[in-house]
Amino acid sequence: MNLEIEKQKYGITVGDYVYEVIKKNIINLNMVPGSRVSEKEISDILNVSRTPVREAFIKLSKEGLLYVRPQRGTYIDYIDLGVVEDARFIRESIEKSVLKLAIEKFPEELLDVLQENINAQKDLIDQKAYYDFLMMDEEFHKTIFKGCNKERAWSFIEQINSEYKRVRMLTFFADINWKDVLNQHVQILESIKNKDEQMGQEVISNHINKLIFEQVELKKKYPEYFKED
Repeated sequence: MNLEIEKQKYGITVGDYVYEVIKKNIINLNMVPGSRVSEKEISDILNVSRTPVREAFIKLSKEGLLYVRPQRGTYIDYIDLGVVEDARFIRESIEKSVLKLAIEKFPEELLDVLQENINAQKDLIDQKAYYDFLMMDEEFHKTIFKGCNKERAWSFIEQINSEYKRVRMLTFFADINWKDVLNQHVQILESIKNKDEQMGQEVISNHINKLIFEQVELKKKYPEYFKED
């Protein structure tokens, strides 16, 4: 197993570190759906005891990223498009409401933060740094929630976001319009600056709903990653 490992962050517990490393590798598809994972192997790679690995497995199973086959072991779960659709629906409903608030009133200093984020996204596109681009994308939306004092609402989105992120990563690997994501972020920022609610609502709707159409192409290209209907 070739895990992509980050240095342990200062102040983070061993359990949280193990959980974050495994989750990142599942979302960035370094650990592909259907593959078997071993507590011992991961504990050896990360140089930790098996206890935090076991705890991480339990959390990831609850999130639908792992599943257990009795007497056979633990496996990376296949992508469930029903779960993805629920996450997409929730995100669209909440993000459109939050963007309406942002267009009405938004902190001036966070406009600069959003612009810096977009600049960073451009660099990541040039580097084809898919996972980092996805994280910067998520940070863009989180900043809008922060500017509207809706950070707890964003925390809720993060709880149902894992399957959604895996499909987003696949769109990047398949090179399906991922540069369009950047252009839509530019338009979202412009709608906030210009207090243009109509433009903002149209863009955020297109931004999130495009995943509906991308799923069809992704399932044709990577059928082995998805749960059967």
